[in-house]
Amino acid sequence: MAITTRYVTIEELLRELQSLVDQGFKTSEVHGYLLETLIEPESLETYLSFRPDRYARNLIYKSDAFELLAICWEVGQKAPIHGHEGELCWSRVERGTLRFTNYREVSEKPLVLERLAEPLNGKQGHLDGPADIHEVENLLSFGEKAVSLHLYSRPYSECDIYDLPQGKKERVRLSYDTMFGRPVTLLP
Repeated sequence: MAITTRYVTIEELLRELQSLVDQGFKTSEVHGYLLETLIEPESLETYLSFRPDRYARNLIYKSDAFELLAICWEVGQKAPIHGHEGELCWSRVERGTLRFTNYREVSEKPLVLERLAEPLNGKQGHLDGPADIHEVENLLSFGEKAVSLHLYSRPYSECDIYDLPQGKKERVRLSYDTMFGRPVTLLP
């Protein structure tokens, strides 16, 4: 069965996600909805901000039930292997191409992660998740900026970063580069 992609505004997406929350936020329904939709490019533009030194985390919406981010990737940027602390996370490519690699923790001491499948290069519309531990990167060979939409089942402010060469897992505090379309430094 072919999936028909339709474009929605950010406002329509948020209304539908809230409706899914009201119905219990069932994984299969959220996954199906995200497979069927993409954000209208002009509706997403307000929330896009890139950084030259690392990927940019741009908060679109946050409630007790879920948060939605647009993450912007310059060529060559990557997120380290990281966990989602039991929260469900969906990552969907809106623009460009990203490489996704999913893992599971085999042991903490010594730190051992098992790759669940071969890394996958996803173009516009590719949906990864719900992921627990993964790595996301915009490879130099892709040659273009990328944007991904990240939906978390509940907001969280910290996550575990896995440093395989050092054999350690470290908890780090998360921050946003922009919130609701404005730089964090300009918010009251």
